[in-house]
Amino acid sequence: MGKKIIWILIAVFISYEARAQISVGNEKIDYANPKEYYIGGITISGVRYLDNNVLIMLSGLSVGDKIKVPGEDITNAIKKLWKQGMFEAVDISYTKIQGDKIFLDIHLVEQPKLAKFSFRNIRKSEADDLREELGIVRGDPVNKNTVLRATNIINDYFVNKGFYNVDTKITQIRDTVSGNLVTLIFDINKGKKVKIAHFYIEGNEKISAKELQHQFKESKEKRFYRFWKASKFIEDDFKGDMDLLMAYYNSKGYRDARIISDSVVRVSDKLVDVYVKLFEGDQYYFGDIKFVGNTKYPSELLARVLNIHKGEVYNQQLLEKRLYMDMEKGDVHSLYMNQGYLFSSITPVEVRIHNDTIDLEVRIYEGKQAIIKHVTVKGNTKTNDHVILREIRSKPGELFNRADIIRTQRELAQLKYFDPEKLNVNPMPNPADGTVDIEYIVEETSSDQIEMSLGWGQGTLIGTVGVSFNNFSARNFFDKDAWKPIPSGDGQKLSLRVQSNGVYYQSYSASFTEPWLGGKKPTSLTVSVYRSVQTNGLTKENPNRNAIYITGATIGLGKRLKWPDDYFQLYQSISYQNYDLQNYANVFTFNNGSSNNLSYTIGISRNSTNQPIYPTKGSDVGVSLQFTPPYSLFNHKDYRYMSDAEKFAWVEYYKWKVHFAWFTGLGRKKWAQKLVLHTRAKFGFLGYYNEDIGYSPFERFYLGGDGLSGYSLDGRELIGMRGYANNSLTPRDGFGYIGGTVYAKYTLELRYPISTNPMATVYLMGFLEAGNAWAELSDFNPYDVHRSAGFGARIYLPMFGLLGLDWAYGFDPIPGFPGMAGSQFHFSMNGSID
Repeated sequence: MGKKIIWILIAVFISYEARAQISVGNEKIDYANPKEYYIGGITISGVRYLDNNVLIMLSGLSVGDKIKVPGEDITNAIKKLWKQGMFEAVDISYTKIQGDKIFLDIHLVEQPKLAKFSFRNIRKSEADDLREELGIVRGDPVNKNTVLRATNIINDYFVNKGFYNVDTKITQIRDTVSGNLVTLIFDINKGKKVKIAHFYIEGNEKISAKELQHQFKESKEKRFYRFWKASKFIEDDFKGDMDLLMAYYNSKGYRDARIISDSVVRVSDKLVDVYVKLFEGDQYYFGDIKFVGNTKYPSELLARVLNIHKGEVYNQQLLEKRLYMDMEKGDVHSLYMNQGYLFSSITPVEVRIHNDTIDLEVRIYEGKQAIIKHVTVKGNTKTNDHVILREIRSKPGELFNRADIIRTQRELAQLKYFDPEKLNVNPMPNPADGTVDIEYIVEETSSDQIEMSLGWGQGTLIGTVGVSFNNFSARNFFDKDAWKPIPSGDGQKLSLRVQSNGVYYQSYSASFTEPWLGGKKPTSLTVSVYRSVQTNGLTKENPNRNAIYITGATIGLGKRLKWPDDYFQLYQSISYQNYDLQNYANVFTFNNGSSNNLSYTIGISRNSTNQPIYPTKGSDVGVSLQFTPPYSLFNHKDYRYMSDAEKFAWVEYYKWKVHFAWFTGLGRKKWAQKLVLHTRAKFGFLGYYNEDIGYSPFERFYLGGDGLSGYSLDGRELIGMRGYANNSLTPRDGFGYIGGTVYAKYTLELRYPISTNPMATVYLMGFLEAGNAWAELSDFNPYDVHRSAGFGARIYLPMFGLLGLDWAYGFDPIPGFPGMAGSQFHFSMNGSID
């Protein structure tokens, strides 16, 4: 008779009261009166790669089941098979009816599965991004929905990059071996980027279109000079810029301003014109501002902190900043939050609007003071808890204090163990018992550093290799399981450094710092040792050998002070160096003999910068005094008739150093919000106790160049000065550089960040610099300086520290030494040029 098919799926969606019958031979299916049957048999048709028994099981139908035809049993079976997502079509029909038995056939059309996919005409980085966006893998079913979804994702991706003419074609290639697998090829024609030709603003009568366009962060008109910022049109960015536009109007007192309409008109395949129509409304001003509900602080004090006066332009952003979060000048809410009033709330309410004036009522709910219950740390996978907790100023049992939280975040960032952008705090208030739990969230970053550099000294190249482990753990040194690759997590610092140019010069140094001696107070202990040897390359047995051996050690203690404020630090150290000269000429004033340098250093500094790598505000100032015992004042020797070797058997001197550095953000105007002005000055003076001895040949100042130049045999300080060759601004005698006893250096830098990512901080700078060094204090003149100007870049990589490249031009020639000034390139490491 042939196959008799019941299209049950159609029957599910069509209902009507009229009686309908379908007859096949002597059998009839009455859709108005369903009839019950027993399933006599089930067959599967149309599939080649799937197991029939599994498919029958998935349908939920079984031989012997009692079902109604038409009925929900057949409909549910179709739904179950559709849910598998493996088929393009699902049909259930009957092949025959024998009495009360019905024999069913499930006809399925299999969907092909994905074998692989590839992209054409795009970059590898774009393909990598799209693979992540698409989220498809081998074995996924391929159907019309898959293709449509992939096309939309690809097109949206490129539209967001300014390619509004993108066209994506997808080709399916069936695998001839497996049969049911297909390869998808995404052929992408990005077309040209669509840029903004003109930005037309209508309805602005109070503020110029030029000023308004300066508020846009992303949507810029196409200009030939705008090479640092593309003018591409991206809808999401455009919407964000419209929000900025309204925020700017509101900051100028136009609280009723709104965008009436906006439209984009395509000028060509590459260009669009953007039209924005505005309603500005009236400009409003602050009226009377009253405080209500305040018992802790008088209204006069709150008004001084708010610092908004009647008659000023109404600025909602400024109001919220002064009420809730003004990091520079302080805000009203901080007064309460810093005294434990975590549950307090401050709500400004517009109580009256008359003409162009708005009266405000600041309603304050003070609540109860909150006590800190628990302080925890989350996210530290390497650094031990106690290293972090000792830097945290929020202590259990104390009142909640927002200023302590902000300061803690600064201290944790200064450690350089964690990503500053990922530092977070999660206060968890418990109003029921008046307590709060504070959770500090950190994310570890690489803090260890490698130093590799080449310098020039004494007419030859000098290589330097060093490593600093900045989160070392000495107590786990002998624990073999802790070497992963080194013991770490206790916040100690271990540095190793080697310098050499072969057989002529070798220098070895090591230092160790424990930042919290004893683990109770922030008192640091630093111990360093070093040894260097310089020769003319001859063996020890050769009588013509020239050599100098320098051995030294330093032990220092640093302490955080609480007065005048807790940004101050006190540092003290004792150092000893021994210089052993063996027929060593042309550097010191004597050739043979031994000289000893025992000195004490005390210094006080104050560092309030907000970030360690790219500070945007704060200052760093300090003064230090290093001195030896005044041996000549109490040993009763007549130094007038002594040889230099005898005079300097025990070196005596005193040395003052002063430095100032300020960081100022220039964020008033939008274009200047990222600019930072860095101003610094440095001074140094080396003095003597006894005129018969005079200035020490050790510990002098060498100015000029990159500050990396080679040998440092005599405790000299290398001070960078851009625009001039290494050491070129250092006093000389007939034999060479003798070092300065006085120096001054002034620097003015304007910095702009390209990336503030702590894993790769990059910023550009332009600078002016001036400085000089003098042989005698009587020669010192702070205005007799060599000047330079230039530009440069800095990149901070956790592994290598701060790397710099500068070009500078020295304006003042050095008499008798052409080429020492003028155009100069300088490479620097870890601020060596500063």
